[in-house]
Amino acid sequence: YKQAEAMHAFDFLKKLKAEGKAKHIGLSFHDRAAVLDEILTAHPEMEYVQLQINYLDWENPVVESRKCYEVATKHGKPVIVMEPVKGGNLAKVPEAAAALMEAAGPGLSPASWAIRYAASLPNVMVVLSGMSDEAQVADNTGYMRDFQPLTEGEKEMLAKAAEIIHSAITVPCTACRYCVDECPQKIAIPDYFAIYNNLKQFGPGEIIMALNYYASVSAHQGKASDCLECGACEARCPQHLPIREYLKDVAKTLEPKF
Repeated sequence: YKQAEAMHAFDFLKKLKAEGKAKHIGLSFHDRAAVLDEILTAHPEMEYVQLQINYLDWENPVVESRKCYEVATKHGKPVIVMEPVKGGNLAKVPEAAAALMEAAGPGLSPASWAIRYAASLPNVMVVLSGMSDEAQVADNTGYMRDFQPLTEGEKEMLAKAAEIIHSAITVPCTACRYCVDECPQKIAIPDYFAIYNNLKQFGPGEIIMALNYYASVSAHQGKASDCLECGACEARCPQHLPIREYLKDVAKTLEPKF
């Protein structure tokens, strides 16, 4: 925020709007709710806020999804949702969580529950969902065409699913890759965390696949054990993760097997 002010970023946005080059101006935000309140108080000209919102991060004390949403609402700024499926983590959930969802809505995908959660919030203007293939596009457009907000019972179900998922996801990385850009060792941090999470979530039966994936990626990029502990990655992480400590766990789990 200080850097944006020093560079007169907000004045630049206002100028673009005054010139007719931008119809609406707003900001994307990854920080604490108190900082968002400070920004919107100083810059009421901002028309919307883009926030990370999903049922897994809603009460997360670091991401502060709920608190940030409430600040935006207090200032009358509609919300654009990013990361509704949390980097794909909510598209493939543990079996116990998937069973809860199937019982509540047979045939509905885990991703649909995540996106409907975000879209059900009154002050949400639009939900941005990453899609990798045509089937995902068809799924998203299918249930959003005749959108039905979540019922109270469905919200309670997702709260239970969140508890199950939290216990299964070891590293809550969303694979934004900002950390990789800053890493002097070019360590494939999100890739290693994805491999590690999959192994921890699905058990020893995944070890061969995990080792193969790790060997394939680390053949071209720095290994987890190459970390210099400089902290550049953590300074860029929107999730404020203790990346250096997680990399030690990854190295301990995957590298001694070679």
